Amino acid sequence: MLINKLDNVEVNIENGHKYAICDIKKGENVIKYGQPIGHAICDIKAGEHVHTHNIKTNLSDKLEYSYNPADLSFEKIDSELTFKGYVRENGDIGIRNDIWIVNTVGCVNKTAEKLAHLTGAKHFPHPFGCSQLGDDQLYTQKILAAMVHHPNAAGVLVLGLGCENNNIEAFKKVLGDYDKKRVKFLVAQEFDDEIAEGVRLINELKEYAAGFERVDIPISKLKVGLKCGGSDGFSGITANPLVGRFCDSLVKMGGSCILTEVPEMFGAEHLLMDRCVDRETFDKTVALINNFKDYYTRHNQVIYENPSPGNKAGGITTLEEKSLGCVQKGGLSPVVDVLDCGERISKNGLSLLNGPGNDIVAVTNLMASGVHLILFTTGRGTPLGSAVPTVKIATNNALATKKSSWIDFDASPVLQGKELTDELLSFTIEVASGKLAKNEENGYEEISIFKDGVTL
Repeated sequence: MLINKLDNVEVNIENGHKYAICDIKKGENVIKYGQPIGHAICDIKAGEHVHTHNIKTNLSDKLEYSYNPADLSFEKIDSELTFKGYVRENGDIGIRNDIWIVNTVGCVNKTAEKLAHLTGAKHFPHPFGCSQLGDDQLYTQKILAAMVHHPNAAGVLVLGLGCENNNIEAFKKVLGDYDKKRVKFLVAQEFDDEIAEGVRLINELKEYAAGFERVDIPISKLKVGLKCGGSDGFSGITANPLVGRFCDSLVKMGGSCILTEVPEMFGAEHLLMDRCVDRETFDKTVALINNFKDYYTRHNQVIYENPSPGNKAGGITTLEEKSLGCVQKGGLSPVVDVLDCGERISKNGLSLLNGPGNDIVAVTNLMASGVHLILFTTGRGTPLGSAVPTVKIATNNALATKKSSWIDFDASPVLQGKELTDELLSFTIEVASGKLAKNEENGYEEISIFKDGVTL
């Protein structure tokens, strides 16, 4: 399969790997998606397998970028599409009506687990909230505060131990304003029986949550996170372009999408920079890319050693190739904003979000940005789920068939010329309206908080 007429490799439909369609000389660029994905390290004959044994990345360290804005005309559509959601008292929209237990410190993970078992609330264990310094502590607080404010939770119990750095009084300074009917606090050390007190508070929250009902919400209010994990050679051909078409459709209707995984923009960042709506957004995107490269070099790590063993087995060779496939999830939408970890969506359209490619950290960051659900493309398969519905989209039919308990949507018919955009939009609206994603059915709802500093 030839993806772009400029390519000098084609993709085998059976295994997702690349094969030369002409002779490629040593040092010559290998072209896929119409872009270089590396260079040949030896002469490659037409028909030969093109992979890690004969090509290497072209990428190096930090680069200089210039703003070359593309034609950003993007027709808006007045849509009558709606989903069934919950309107919170502050006007926020949620697509679930759950009770969440958000613990300030890992020491009460098991307390939260026991309370969840007794009440049906959801809990999200993590190891942090104490013995952290500086930015790590603040980052933990910002992610947990974003969880407390997330509108998919009708009510939240903030559970603390009492002696931690991130004690509830310290946490409230980051949390800011909150609705006392919706958010309750429990310091475990202050009660003879913290379990009984926790059950009492959660029952109050459940009573409060019962007052909300699903109503019709305009599609323009929907916020969707975009993620890929366990990518393969089909990711940039089937599932990611499909999600990109979905993104464009939603943005045109006034909705919002967020693209993250900064290291998996390396090599394709210029395509995003050229779609920035203004110079300020371009400058923020340059800083997003270069700051993450600084993070690698600060830890004496190679910037471009990214494709995982699973990626390589699936046919992905270099980071450029992975990135050119990855960024397709953002379609052709203009880039309207760049967010740091823990910052919430404030502009309709496509935003970029700081953070690594690691699956569980990335879905946590997306959740914290305020997305209602996540579209997660995968070629190798994963059961992972975030605190918000995490819709798994298979790049190939073999995966969709083998792991039907993990996969929500099969993108493989794209190979036969089917577009599937309307089908994915309809499915997403179903999930937003209450249909459980497979991760929810399985109870796979987790968080992982990024750290970069000292633990005492």
